[in-house]
Amino acid sequence: MIIKEGERIDELQRNGYRIIQKTNGFCFGMDAVLLSGFASVKPGEKVLDLGTGTGIIPILLEAKTEGSHFTGLEIQAEMAEMASRSVALNRLEEKVSIVQGDIKEVPTLFEKASFDVVTTNPPYMNDSHGLKNPDLPKAIARHEVVRAAASALRPGGRLYMVHRPRRLIEILMAMKSQKLEPKRMKFVHPFADKEANMVLIEAVRGGGALMTVEKPIIVYKEPGVYTDEIYDIYGY
Repeated sequence: MIIKEGERIDELQRNGYRIIQKTNGFCFGMDAVLLSGFASVKPGEKVLDLGTGTGIIPILLEAKTEGSHFTGLEIQAEMAEMASRSVALNRLEEKVSIVQGDIKEVPTLFEKASFDVVTTNPPYMNDSHGLKNPDLPKAIARHEVVRAAASALRPGGRLYMVHRPRRLIEILMAMKSQKLEPKRMKFVHPFADKEANMVLIEAVRGGGALMTVEKPIIVYKEPGVYTDEIYDIYGY
């Protein structure tokens, strides 16, 4: 049985892929889609997604790029099992793997420096999805996500993160403490005249100290109407 009670199947508008989600629970948001559009995966590269949730980012990156393999790490057993069924639904078992485990276990779960790219959409960045784990905000303060990425990445490998701008200084300091040098940054604004509510960051393990702030993404040109860039990222 590919779908259970309380679940639904949604179209992803990419390669005919679909994803299983809860009808009343966590669903992937624009943050995940924007991260999949911001992340650069070169042909043959291996990707690890930390806190993969529904498995949306590995599945989208498999559709959009020529990476060789995509792994999603998820701590919640039920969510990891559901993500695995989405992988099977799309017949991606040879390209996408879902692993249940804690981000803090990355050094023991995976060989050190074995990934070219790490992506992460921390679950506490989205205030509306209802997965409020009181321990999760402490994780970024303890540098757990960034430390895990540094362990998994090969020298020259790239970390891609989406987060809230209000945490930006803390994130950049955490990255630099693990020798992950911020290289690209892009702010996301809901409207052209509104302040940014998301930031996308690329950091390189062992990279040089030079960062580019790219042209921002504007989500809506008017209420309920996406900009052309958003439609392009979504694949419409």
